Amino acid sequence: MTQTIAPRVRMLVLLFLAVAGALLAGAGPASAHAALTGSDPAQGVVVDKAPTQVSLTFSETVSMNDDSVRVLDPKGTRVDTGKPSEVGGATYAVQLHTGLPDGTYTVTYQVVSADSHPVAGAYTFSIGSPSKTTVSVSDQVAGGGVVGWLYGLGRYASYAGFIVMAGGAAFVLACWPRGTGVRAMQRLVLSGWLAMTAATLFLLLLRGSYAGSGKLGDVFDLDLLGQVLQTKTGAALVSRLLLLAAAALFIAVLFGAYDKREDEEKRDLTFGLAIGGTVVSAGLAASWAMAEHASTGLQPGIAMPVDVLHLLAVATWLGGLTALLVALYRAPADRPVEATAVRRFSQVAFGSVVTLVATGVYQSWRQLGSWSAFTDTRYGQLLLVKIGLVALLVGIAWISRRWTSRLTDTTAAAHTTKTATVAETAKAHQPVVTAGRRSADTAGATAGPAAGKAGSKGGKGAKGAETAPGSDERAAQLARQQAAVDATREKRLRDSDADRFGLRRSVFAEAGVAVVLLAVTTVLTSTEPGRTEQEAAAATGAASSAPASSDSASGALTLDMSFDTGGTDGKGVVSVDLDPARAGANEMHVYVTRPNGRAFDVPEVKVAFTLEAKDIGPLPVAPDHITTGHWAASAVQIPMAGEWKVAVTVRTSDIDQVTVSKNAQIG
Repeated sequence: MTQTIAPRVRMLVLLFLAVAGALLAGAGPASAHAALTGSDPAQGVVVDKAPTQVSLTFSETVSMNDDSVRVLDPKGTRVDTGKPSEVGGATYAVQLHTGLPDGTYTVTYQVVSADSHPVAGAYTFSIGSPSKTTVSVSDQVAGGGVVGWLYGLGRYASYAGFIVMAGGAAFVLACWPRGTGVRAMQRLVLSGWLAMTAATLFLLLLRGSYAGSGKLGDVFDLDLLGQVLQTKTGAALVSRLLLLAAAALFIAVLFGAYDKREDEEKRDLTFGLAIGGTVVSAGLAASWAMAEHASTGLQPGIAMPVDVLHLLAVATWLGGLTALLVALYRAPADRPVEATAVRRFSQVAFGSVVTLVATGVYQSWRQLGSWSAFTDTRYGQLLLVKIGLVALLVGIAWISRRWTSRLTDTTAAAHTTKTATVAETAKAHQPVVTAGRRSADTAGATAGPAAGKAGSKGGKGAKGAETAPGSDERAAQLARQQAAVDATREKRLRDSDADRFGLRRSVFAEAGVAVVLLAVTTVLTSTEPGRTEQEAAAATGAASSAPASSDSASGALTLDMSFDTGGTDGKGVVSVDLDPARAGANEMHVYVTRPNGRAFDVPEVKVAFTLEAKDIGPLPVAPDHITTGHWAASAVQIPMAGEWKVAVTVRTSDIDQVTVSKNAQIG
């Protein structure tokens, strides 16, 4: 039966690679966790006089460097000077050169949000009048490319290593103390420590490139590494390495001095190891909580301890599950995992699931904020997948608990039967030995003095036979062979136990679901929270639900309309600016943005004007593409004043398109 572990482990490894690859690739660049909520000059505006600075306002504080905000002229030359400065709250400004000529200018930004995730975007504004620009901002993403994929893989490995190390050690210490002497358990916990240590070093090297240029060649830039060490994320990774050194000492004691102690001495040492292990594990969990989602936003003082409890519950459940799987398949025949150990883990796992659900409910409320966010945001959709996987895992765990109860009864019965068999065997052999001794005594008495004399002469030979060279080695070899035969027999009997076999299958199924669950969780931690995404969308499209507005001084008209083509990436806001919004020739600009405010470069945008009261139109207009998310058309003729219906057709793919409209008074 144990020979089947190799293909099954390979199956789990392949499943892990496939799921992690699909999810990490499908996730694309890390979503913005801080959203751009305002700018001056605003997106798409045409100003008469060149501004002296450009300011950006985000939904939360962000970290910046000298190249975080760049302002480029139509030829792609930088016109900003110096490092951006904080001018109040979450607003940052960068100074511009004086005497800038007319044309369309592009503002690009790449910053790091308070929860450690990179944010990037771009928009345009014009001085005097719009113009063509050579700047392409279609690649203004953060955390993408090869570096982003590698960083996501490192995050997965660090989570997996923590779960295996902390959960495996907890399983041995709390449920199966005899497992400290099992080589497979030692290797499991040590492999978790090695994976987490290597992943932490890997993330520390990648961090600078991941949050900055995104170039693989910058991974070994020592200056960039020095900058990372001064950030909150860098401090968290260094703290994690220091705590891993303490974890190494804990592992050495657990599988060294603790394993060699007698049972009475182990009880005294167990309490100290439990306290120390809990402190180290909580510290490692806090290295995530203090640098990511829980550290910012709503109620961080409550969210961080809750996040630590959540991670500890996950590690205890899934890590213990992994340890139980290894114990069921790889424990030696002379030291199998006892039914009592399985029963203890079942109780510990139940408590972990209760903690997991309670902390998960709070985290879901904090990150989503509304029921609609479950279906309208990517974070909510991933969370629904995670909830489904947890429910499936709990269902399989319930089946495992049934096998556990049956295994306990079967093991107890088998132990009773084995004890009775041993007693009967010993009793059966006793008369034979006694009879043999009596026969020897009778033979010696019958032989008389002659036999005694002969025996005395042959005494030397007999003594020599008893101490013949190699007899001890032969006896030891026979003893080892007998022990191997007994172990094989016990292992065969154990593997033939239908209850144990059923428990193995259910635990293996749990482990497979856990692999997928961990991959989804990793992607979830790098996805913009639903609450933030909806707040950014509300800030960006606040005017979409209001009637059309116009500037009384200039007569300019702005129409904002939300759209949803129904595709996988079909939601956004389209804005139409018409200047001077009067009968005759007009300048028109169309801007398309995503719900989080970033420019959205859709394949096609068309506009049509209809004056239904006079049965005029629709008058089609095909604006020219200027830059990412920006289209423009000049000399748009409006034949007469009236309430015109402005219809915009947005196509987001070859088959997904929608037409939205709004009425406005022109002229």
